[in-house]
Amino acid sequence: MNLTCIIVEDQAPAQRILKKYISDLEFIELKATFSNATKALDFLNSAEVDLIFLDIHLPKMSGMDFLKIKPKSNHVILTTAYSDYALESYEYNVVDYLLKPFSFQRFVQAVSKVQELITFKQGSHPISRNEVTEVFIKSGYDHIKLVIDDILFIKSDGDYTELHCEKQKHLSSEPLKFWINFLNTNHFIQIHKSFLVNLTKISKVSGNRIFLVDNQELPIGRVYKDTFTEKFLK
Repeated sequence: MNLTCIIVEDQAPAQRILKKYISDLEFIELKATFSNATKALDFLNSAEVDLIFLDIHLPKMSGMDFLKIKPKSNHVILTTAYSDYALESYEYNVVDYLLKPFSFQRFVQAVSKVQELITFKQGSHPISRNEVTEVFIKSGYDHIKLVIDDILFIKSDGDYTELHCEKQKHLSSEPLKFWINFLNTNHFIQIHKSFLVNLTKISKVSGNRIFLVDNQELPIGRVYKDTFTEKFLK
């Protein structure tokens, strides 16, 4: 599903980050960028968009005041450096609350929520994590698209994670907890405090060791063994 959006943000660096993230997603189109909420309201009086990326601290009119009078049909993702307004914002049907600085993966999560809401309202089957087939990995100043089914396993490496595919390895700034929540739990399962494995890539299980299709070997942690056995050998 394709989405249209606008940015309401008065800080140039934040605008640039949002524009970059939006341009990296093929299914979302940026219609306009505004440095204050009043100009954004004028635009919305004559145009329709699916989504608004909205800062809270804006000149002339705050983001919270904007939420109270904006058209109800527009979904909103707040982008702010302050967490103080998180609870209040959800009274105005804000879809997500992104605390700056936020990662590209966190941005994609928020946008995916908007897709789910719109799809559900249109009467179609809502998108679920089971249907996510691709993911973007930040590499330097670029974002590399990976097919999720190509991932063999994910290894925690301090503040980072390593995504191991059959032909190469990618480094991600997201922690292992993020991938546990993001990936399809029918295909991926945590087998160790440092490892998340793709169940479809396992060729053999022997004792407390897992052997993958490329002959790599991973440990099964004692805490995770029962859950893994129930999931894999069901």
